[in-house]
Amino acid sequence: MTSLTPLPGPDDRFYYFAYGSCMCPVDLKRSLGESTHDYVVGPATLAGYRLGFFRRSRLRNCGVLDVVPDQNSTVQGVLYHLPWRLSPALDLREEGYCHETVSVTCNGRAYAETRTYSVISKTHAEIAPNEWYSSVVMRGAATCGLPEEYCWNLFHHIHSLQRRQAPATLQRTA
Repeated sequence: MTSLTPLPGPDDRFYYFAYGSCMCPVDLKRSLGESTHDYVVGPATLAGYRLGFFRRSRLRNCGVLDVVPDQNSTVQGVLYHLPWRLSPALDLREEGYCHETVSVTCNGRAYAETRTYSVISKTHAEIAPNEWYSSVVMRGAATCGLPEEYCWNLFHHIHSLQRRQAPATLQRTA
């Protein structure tokens, strides 16, 4: 006899690790249709991955964040405990990404069955984010208490990508 796994009920929840614009509860509310502040568990760490801007968003017309395997790196982000009823809206927001089940650490505890998203069709080189996307990411990182050094490193990485790609953009439009 085959055992069927019951579908999640409306009160069931899942853990979600956000590392990009979804770190900002205000921006996440825009997509999910309700406040997400109460669902924040806290700042979390994903070991064995690094951040990169390996996707061009059609909506934002700029590079957006992705996580890629790298055993020597970690990614800081925000752990949410979201109701299952928000899962379809989150999937819609993360178009171009696929679910990945990871283990993260938050407040000294491991969360083994955590959903995150990774880009399906990665670009070969990083694409600079625009100012709007950068500010949402940085606001989420600061609001949710990511380590200051990590925030500065992320800010400098974003700025270096923008500086590097700015001259090429100007040359194409001239």
